[in-house]
Amino acid sequence: MFEAAELGRRLSKADFKAAVPDLRLQLLEAQRQARAANLPVLLLINGVAGAGKGELVNHLLEWLDSRGVQTHVFWDETDEEKQRPRWWRYWRAMPGGGEIGVLFGGWYQHLIEDAQQGRLAEDGISGELERIRETEHMLVNGGVLLVKFWFHLPAREQARRVKERRRDPQSHWHMAPETTKAADHYDEFIDIATRVVRETDTGEAPWFLIEATDSRFRDLTAGKTLLRAIDTCLAGGGSKDPVKVSHAPALPEADSARRTIVDLVPADRVLEKSDYKSHKRKLDARLNRLGWEGFEARRPVVALFEGWDAAGKGGAIRRLTEALDARLYRVIPIAAPTDEEADHHYLWRFWRQIPRDGYWSIFDRSWYGRVLVERVEGLAPQPDWARAYHEINTFEEQLAEHGVTLLKFWLNITPEEQLKRFQARQQTPYKKHKITAEDWRNRKRWDDYKAAINEMVIRTSTEYAPWHIIPANDKRYARIEVMRIAAEAVKQTLKRDRDRKD
Repeated sequence: MFEAAELGRRLSKADFKAAVPDLRLQLLEAQRQARAANLPVLLLINGVAGAGKGELVNHLLEWLDSRGVQTHVFWDETDEEKQRPRWWRYWRAMPGGGEIGVLFGGWYQHLIEDAQQGRLAEDGISGELERIRETEHMLVNGGVLLVKFWFHLPAREQARRVKERRRDPQSHWHMAPETTKAADHYDEFIDIATRVVRETDTGEAPWFLIEATDSRFRDLTAGKTLLRAIDTCLAGGGSKDPVKVSHAPALPEADSARRTIVDLVPADRVLEKSDYKSHKRKLDARLNRLGWEGFEARRPVVALFEGWDAAGKGGAIRRLTEALDARLYRVIPIAAPTDEEADHHYLWRFWRQIPRDGYWSIFDRSWYGRVLVERVEGLAPQPDWARAYHEINTFEEQLAEHGVTLLKFWLNITPEEQLKRFQARQQTPYKKHKITAEDWRNRKRWDDYKAAINEMVIRTSTEYAPWHIIPANDKRYARIEVMRIAAEAVKQTLKRDRDRKD
């Protein structure tokens, strides 16, 4: 999840200085209107140690009227807090109507610390996560605008900052030993944080994942996101229904600040025809053997293919199935739902296609349509697709708990390559049926789809169901990469089975 947020987004000093005056005026006006509307605003500030959370909040206090903002830090428990239930300290910090409350860590800080240090068993972690979801549901439905920020740093950048700040006698790190402890165990922290963020990322209380490597991008993005959240809530006109805010941060205008996961996919990966044949011959044999080994071990596989129009999903599926025995798999093309399917929850039709133990289900398009085409084309209301990230993660977690090997492929091509393929289809009689007016219309919304893809990968690439982003400008390279990843995933599943038996 967090690796997918490491996009190298940044903002120049000039762009930052140019944007701040307008943002500051807008934030002050939004704060004034929130006060007039008696709207309580609660900010939860979380993230990896060294991400600059204090520096960020200092900037927000400069941009806002600090007289209406209260900040709270939850380090050592006072004697007063120890004599009361754990959540008492958080409820005391809740903002009143028209106020803004900023909670460093909040109820997430101690959950992550306790889990990381082994003070909470599995049932304790699960129980606390459920309590958090219930509490946030109650707050949002009670009229609180809840904005949850998570600031992320890659491991190497955090290590550099830790080293630098430990040498600075003015750094607060010398007064907060728990901060340095977390920094010394980055991988363990990220493992726990991934679960916590994923399981509390709901449609009504989403997380805003913001890169913190570049401080100007971090601060401006957080400020713009807070502004949009307040404006969206106020635009609700006093409705008693909880306001649903966007899941994605409000990004600065500069191109360098709007980079997505798609922009990082290399476009120059090529495989020569002779190499392709050699690789495919070996992978055909390997996948066929692994298919039967998985059948004997009763290990099911679900593979899904998403990608740009004309990215080569069908060709990749055909090369994968050529290697498998036809008795072991089904290919399931997904189109618009039938009337019967539309009468059910959108996941119903996918649950019906989950394979028996030992078999494969291969989806050409999938449940991710809810957060891609249905989101971009307005076919699903915003609350429905915003809620779907959490629903999809829960669905896939249940599959993984049963022992399903989940393979999620996004086939990526450039706009230029897509245009070439569209034109080639129009000129090839037996391919003309593949190109439709809808394909051309979707192409015009490339940037909207790019943003949706980025959000999809960040929010649904999990340890049990990671996304595999495949460079697909060269079809041979993409097909071999799909086969290689599938073979390796099945191999690792079977190896874990053998290790558990030993």
